[in-house]
Amino acid sequence: MSVILLIIEIIIVGGMIVGLYQKNTNLMCKSKRRLDGKTTIVIGGTAGMGLEIAADFAHRGAKVIIACPIEDEGLHAKKLIIRSSGNENIIFKYLDLASLKSVRLFAADILATEERLDLLINNAGVGTPGDFLTKDGMNFIMQVNYFGIFLVTMLLLPLLKKTGTPSEPSRIVNTTSIMHKIGRLDFENWNRVGYWYKIQIYGNSKLCLLVFTRELAKRLKDANVVVNIVDPGAVGTKIFQSAGVSFGSFVTFIFTILFKQPWEGAQTAIYAAMSLRAGQVSGEYFKNCQLCKNVNVPYDEDILQKFWEESLKCVKL
Repeated sequence: MSVILLIIEIIIVGGMIVGLYQKNTNLMCKSKRRLDGKTTIVIGGTAGMGLEIAADFAHRGAKVIIACPIEDEGLHAKKLIIRSSGNENIIFKYLDLASLKSVRLFAADILATEERLDLLINNAGVGTPGDFLTKDGMNFIMQVNYFGIFLVTMLLLPLLKKTGTPSEPSRIVNTTSIMHKIGRLDFENWNRVGYWYKIQIYGNSKLCLLVFTRELAKRLKDANVVVNIVDPGAVGTKIFQSAGVSFGSFVTFIFTILFKQPWEGAQTAIYAAMSLRAGQVSGEYFKNCQLCKNVNVPYDEDILQKFWEESLKCVKL
């Protein structure tokens, strides 16, 4: 019994040490840049880190368009942002990344109603809710986390290019996860069901976002649009509830206490969107508000070309 108590005490003390270290090394975006007259889109901007990012942009004076597939959540988030920022220029739009039709309708609406787009923040994503095919014939996790993001970004590129200038390019910020380290590029099987563990599918989707970011940056050279990707670190958000409400709530609580709450997790994306340095690079990887080297992206040009072609094929571009 005493041994068990000792182990519990060690775990508690260890957790406290980890938590203290993490909380004291989490960096914050210090940019005071205003966004008056700018238009921003935060996909997944209705909860968690996305809501914090959208609220930050609203406080800076931007027009903020938040998008998600749950209308009640979106309208509630809109009210929260307006109340906290005093900025009335907040718009909610419906977007279901698990539907190519929904993505196309969303993009067409933006292109028809907006004259500019300065910032596109691709923050939406799911954890491991299930291993099944969507109506588009793609794995649900892969479509929400990667293919939907790929398509909406490609469709909004004309407006981003129109808005960007050599001195102030438009910016795209994608969101990955540390789980990209277990990801695999397997074009023959990336949309199969009953083939991967769900956590592996999640890792695959986050690796795809990294490769997409690097490849898109190459194709946007001299287009006055920069695209970078951020790893927010371990953040306590509702994404863990896909593994079960009780277990997910427990993990969310632990991550919030020991690592980051959503506001802290949002800082790197805000940094990539706001800082002068981040606007001068493209195709790069940021973590904890710092430019970092990422060695997990393949450099074989044949693989990268195949990746791009298969992505276009899957979303029917």
